[in-house]
Amino acid sequence: MKKRVQNRHKHSQSAGRAQATLPALSSLEGIPAFESLEATEEQRSAFAEASRRLAAEEVADPAEYELGCVVRLDRGFPAVLTERRLARAEFAAGITKERFSKAAVGDWVCVRCPEGHDGVLLEEILPRRSALERWRGGTRGEKQTLAANVGLVLVAQALGPEPVICDRLVRSAVVVRDCGAQVACVLTKADRAGGDARLAEDIDRVRQVLGEKVPIVACALGEKDSSELAACARAKGAGWGEEGILSLVSPGTVACILGESGAGKSTLLNALLGRNLLKTGAVRSSDDAGRHTTVSRRMVAIPSGGTIVDMPGIRSLPLVGHERGLAKVFPEIADAARSCRFRDCTHTHEPGCAVREALAEGAFCQERYDAYVALAQEMRRSEETLDPDIVL
Repeated sequence: MKKRVQNRHKHSQSAGRAQATLPALSSLEGIPAFESLEATEEQRSAFAEASRRLAAEEVADPAEYELGCVVRLDRGFPAVLTERRLARAEFAAGITKERFSKAAVGDWVCVRCPEGHDGVLLEEILPRRSALERWRGGTRGEKQTLAANVGLVLVAQALGPEPVICDRLVRSAVVVRDCGAQVACVLTKADRAGGDARLAEDIDRVRQVLGEKVPIVACALGEKDSSELAACARAKGAGWGEEGILSLVSPGTVACILGESGAGKSTLLNALLGRNLLKTGAVRSSDDAGRHTTVSRRMVAIPSGGTIVDMPGIRSLPLVGHERGLAKVFPEIADAARSCRFRDCTHTHEPGCAVREALAEGAFCQERYDAYVALAQEMRRSEETLDPDIVL
């Protein structure tokens, strides 16, 4: 017990020095109220069990343990919100260095709040309902958890004078559906798309690839009159602006906004909040895109009563082992694939391919077929090159 206490004290000193450079919690705005966040019954039961076990192991007062939610991460250091406090958390010695890197915004955790201490000790990460993860680092990489326990992911795609490219949207949708969350598409910078006719074409193209069930919202982030664009979006069955976003993120919903740097994610959140809470970058005249400005991951409370997780732009989003997500995004193609003559059919040239037969019969459009085949091929290549020691 004495050695364990010494190790914990040593870790606490080093973590304390690192945390000294982080933003003061008193300066942070927009953090949701604890009662607006809701842990599942499984997570509450896991907390009760963990707090009893840890109190017995540490010979501590059970009242020192509180259920908390990670509402912000700065360089890997979490800010945890409990019913009683908002505090910076240090990782307890029982959580290894490997697990340290896996704490994510949205995680429900068991923390210890020793009497007389300003901070808390993060003792255990509770089971996740969902985890938005991406693969990074090539064949010897690892999974990075972008956000935990989110129910909806808003995939942001900036529009421009050229037709919208759907590759990023569809691969994001596959990753999101694989993690168990719902997906919605947010087309930002619609005022730079070249008019309402172009916006209508972009909405049609996104709907062709993603299917009819994925909600689409278009937004204009500039100051020009956008009434014609709004009317066009609504005529196409899409939502418009802040009102469209707020209708998706209902009270109690924890959503996350995902997209590349410069897609207008922070500008959109500022518009939802009605104030410039989040830092934004200038737009480059060369390509009409923004610069990377978000450096932390954080929960932001929005007027609908819901919560959105803001995060840095994601440059790459490779697909490795996301077959479940692919089947959820393209259910009619996945169903047809079960009837192919060959189990390893690539749906490109093999005889007895039920997918190509269904395409010829008009069961789905060419755009959805092309997207499905391209992503399925990418996942096959990833599986072939993946290091056998890596466990998905």
